[in-house]
Amino acid sequence: MGGGTILVVEDEPLILLEIETALEEAGFTVLSSRNAEEALSAFDAKPEKFKALITDIRLGPGKSGWDLARLVREANPTMPVIYVSGDSAIHWPAEGVPNSIMIAKPFFMPQVITALATLLNEQPPVAKN
Repeated sequence: MGGGTILVVEDEPLILLEIETALEEAGFTVLSSRNAEEALSAFDAKPEKFKALITDIRLGPGKSGWDLARLVREANPTMPVIYVSGDSAIHWPAEGVPNSIMIAKPFFMPQVITALATLLNEQPPVAKN
């Protein structure tokens, strides 16, 4: 699936494991995190390492998935973003970053893989120097 890591942020361990496993089985490299602060720390250390963000919205205390996606997009305005949420989908039009995808929980993993592939395929080609 090319270079780059998918940053997955989900505070529920079983859902996180399910997403991580499915992405790895689909050929993606994954870095997973249980909260926005941990994810931002990894992202800020090496932003060029990541090629997409998949995040839950409500991540416990601290920043939300909405906040995380906005901060990631400040550093990389074209970063593909997929939100997964059980109850926040109605807020996506107002809170979500442009050109993102919202997937409501419960979901089937092929929905996430298909959404990710769609967003990655829409990315402009990287210019080689």
